[in-house]
Amino acid sequence: MAFYDLSKSERADRVTAIRKDIKQALLTQSLQKVHSYYADQDTYIRKSAYLVTGRLYSQEPELSRVILEMLLALLFDQDFKVRQTVINTAGEIGKQHFEEVRTFFDIGLKDPHHSPRNAVIGSIKKMGEVNPKPVLGWARAYLHDDDKEIRREICHGIELRGRKNPEDILPLLQELQHDRAARVRKTLVHVIGQIAYKKGCLIKVLTHLKGWENRPLVEAALEEIIDVHDRYRNFAALTQAEAIQLIDAHYPDWKRI
Repeated sequence: MAFYDLSKSERADRVTAIRKDIKQALLTQSLQKVHSYYADQDTYIRKSAYLVTGRLYSQEPELSRVILEMLLALLFDQDFKVRQTVINTAGEIGKQHFEEVRTFFDIGLKDPHHSPRNAVIGSIKKMGEVNPKPVLGWARAYLHDDDKEIRREICHGIELRGRKNPEDILPLLQELQHDRAARVRKTLVHVIGQIAYKKGCLIKVLTHLKGWENRPLVEAALEEIIDVHDRYRNFAALTQAEAIQLIDAHYPDWKRI
């Protein structure tokens, strides 16, 4: 039976059982049970497994070494779902202990399958929101990687921190303004739009963009900001008309395409 086919109490019991099984596997250094959870077809079973492992790391420090050894052993598993769950587990640990798991993201960025790479993006988002200094420092080193997909993934990954603290990521985004890949520039414009509609962010974004050199990209970003304030009008801090008014005040010579 799928995880969300269970009742609320049954789901709680299932998570308790997963925690018990994973802890026992760690104590006996037997990976079979952990592997079965990390490879489960049910996304929510895998999610429960990586959340449980992350909690064990923070709540039972005597298990931290064996957890890292277990994750490293599974990081090169043939099943992409296992590798994806390993990265997600590292993301939980990295919320507080990034340096202990940064290698997992170095490796995950270059995974041949998109699912572990997407897990890196998701992990950067959740880690960067609560533990920004080391995470953004790590991310910056990849902004000029030879692989355009890595540059794009890093750009996407730092977005969440920018929704509350745009000043933390705007200098990093600025480094991508002349990126040679259209796909990266498109993601950059998207991320700018995603941070601009949040409360208190638009003025910070507009002020920072005035220092950017790539005028066509800035204008594309302004178009995206206006469109976002319509698409997300039920969630945006300002109305589209208010956003346009602010843009016109900062860019009086700019005309919409």
